[in-house]
This record gives sequence, structure tokens and C-alpha cells, in this order.
Amino acid sequence: MKKIQMVDLKGQYSKIKAEVDSSVLEVLDSTAYINGPKVHEFQKNLEAYLGVKHVIPCANGTDALQIAMMGLGLKPGDEVITADFTFAATVEVIALLQLTPVLVDVDPITFNIDVDAIKKAITPKTKAIVPVHLFGMCANMEAIMEIAKEHNLYVIEDNAQAIGSTYTYSDGRKVKAGTIGDVASTSFFPSKNLGCYGDGGAIFTNDDDLAHTIRGVVNHGMYERYHHDVVGVNSRLDSIQAAILDIKLKNLDRYNNARLKAANAYDDAFKDHDNIITPYREDVENCHVFHQYTLKILNADRDALVKHLNEQGIPCGVYYPIPLHLQKAYQDSRYNEADFTVTNQLVKEVISLPMHTELDDEQIEFITSTVINFVNS
Repeated sequence: MKKIQMVDLKGQYSKIKAEVDSSVLEVLDSTAYINGPKVHEFQKNLEAYLGVKHVIPCANGTDALQIAMMGLGLKPGDEVITADFTFAATVEVIALLQLTPVLVDVDPITFNIDVDAIKKAITPKTKAIVPVHLFGMCANMEAIMEIAKEHNLYVIEDNAQAIGSTYTYSDGRKVKAGTIGDVASTSFFPSKNLGCYGDGGAIFTNDDDLAHTIRGVVNHGMYERYHHDVVGVNSRLDSIQAAILDIKLKNLDRYNNARLKAANAYDDAFKDHDNIITPYREDVENCHVFHQYTLKILNADRDALVKHLNEQGIPCGVYYPIPLHLQKAYQDSRYNEADFTVTNQLVKEVISLPMHTELDDEQIEFITSTVINFVNS
């Protein structure tokens, strides 16, 4: 059996090596390293794939979130509601812009932001909601958009983990994750479903005016050289990363299908074990793209399982071990522990198993049998 990786980027690269190498050399030969033709080509292809009017590439996913908020014109003190159970970048940019983060609990089944908790958290100062499509599955966007419309709030989708996922409305209409709210952000960090070989990110929107503002923000506030019309930042996707991403975009559906195949194999192995709760997904096509395959472990020592898997040569992850409301940087006297019962429980139970495009049946059988034997021992 080949060595198990949490993410096998080398194996994935080997299958597209010739095309990637050729495209990177083309960029080197052109010397158009910043904002070159490869960036524009990738932008247009991603717009077509997502069915969104505007993709604005930038330097990384955290920048994408910050720039989205800057583009909306949010002001210091404005309250922004987001999930307690996610990576810190989501709340980090809220704090950096001197906005007021309002963390709320998540749904115990989907791990995504709890719609009822959003409703309870809205005040006259609330200006935006940031749903995170955690681990590859869309949040309940239909309900979130209804709440936003009722209270005149912006919706900023954090789509860093769910690119390629399809959201199905109650009437059967289907759209890609990241195209529903006022604006969305994504990350092209190497381990993402669509990842480059460095840092990268993008902002999506169907709003022409907002897209125009954001294009200025990412480039020092300039639309014309040395004319600074808005306060901006320096956040650009370089041409080499765009060239790589454009090749991987052509393979994204295949990559997500490979992840789904691995997830199905995991599900099948764990289905008769009551103490191992597999990831929830809607009974619709492509609703979950499995950026992570995250179990809940009941009636067993999750941390001991992590140690045991590592001893067996099986990498794993705990996403996330500490709720955001308990992180030193984001603690706030406004928070009540009784409002975070789900998150506080999840951080004790979740464990993410290897999930990538190169997993094979032998590896999955070894991983699943090791988990089952430990939990049942």
C-alpha cells in the first residue's frame, strides 16, 4: 500500500504534469507575471463554470473576504454575523476592518451556521451575514437570503471549502455555491478542491457596481494608473498560479467526483456503526464536494483516536479544536456559553480523515478498519 497522505498533491500533479509545466513555461517566456493574459483567461473560464457575472482574482482567500467587505462599504462598528465553528480567517477580517463580529452556533447535523441563531443575533447594528459553506457543503442559503431580505442585510458567502458544490432550492432550481449572496469569496490554497501551487483567491458577484468597486480595491484603489479613487489594497493573483488553476478548473468536476467516490466508500464502511456519525448531505446531486470528510465520534476518546491513527501512519485532522468565541483574540463579554452548545460539543467529537482525489480502495479499507477497530475496542 502506498503511503497515505491527508492531501496527495504530488499524485494529482503527476497526472497533469505535462500540461502544467508547459503552461508555466509559457508564462515565464511571456514575462507577463502580474495580471497577464493567463489571469484574464482563468477569470473568464471560472465565470463560465460558476455561472456568475464577475470573478475578481486576488492574492488569497483571506484577502478575498476582506475585500468583499470593503467593497460593500461596511463601517467600523457595523455588526457582522458568522459561524462560531470555522477557521479564524472568517472572523479575522471582520475584526481587522473594525467591524463587530457576532458569532453564533451551528446546526448539529450540517455543521453550517444555524438559521435560528442568525435570527436571534440580529440587532439594529447588524449589516451582514457571512455563511461559511463548511467542509464542502452549502449552508441553508434559501433561508439565509430570506432573512437578509427581511432585514436589509448583505450576504457574503465564504466559499473557500465548497467550490463546485451545487445548491438546490426548494423549487428544484440549482446554482453553484458562491453565486447566491451579494458577494462571495474563495481560496485557492493548495489543499482546496481547486487549489494552486502557492496562494490565491477570488471574489464572485453578479452586481456590476460592486464588481467595479472591488476591481479598484484589489489594485490600490486604482482604475487608472496613479489615480486612487477608493481606499484599496495590493492583492493580485499572479499569472503562474492562474495558469495552474485554469488547468485544474478543467478537471474540477472530475476531482470532486473522485472525492465523492471516496466519501461513498467511507460512508459504506461506517454505516453500521452507531458511534461513528458520517457527514450529512442532502439527497440531491453535487450538494457536497467533500473538502473534508469529517466524522463525529461518539462514546469514544476522539483525541486518543487521533493519536492511534497517527501511530498507524494515517494522517487526520481536527477542524476545529477551539471555538472562535473562546479564542483569546475574539473573546467577548457579550457571549453566553449556553448559546454555543453545538459548537462546544462538536470540537470534542469531530475528526477529519484523509480526503483527496488520489485515495484508493486499499487505503480506504485500511483507514476505515483502523477507525472501526479502535472505536469498538
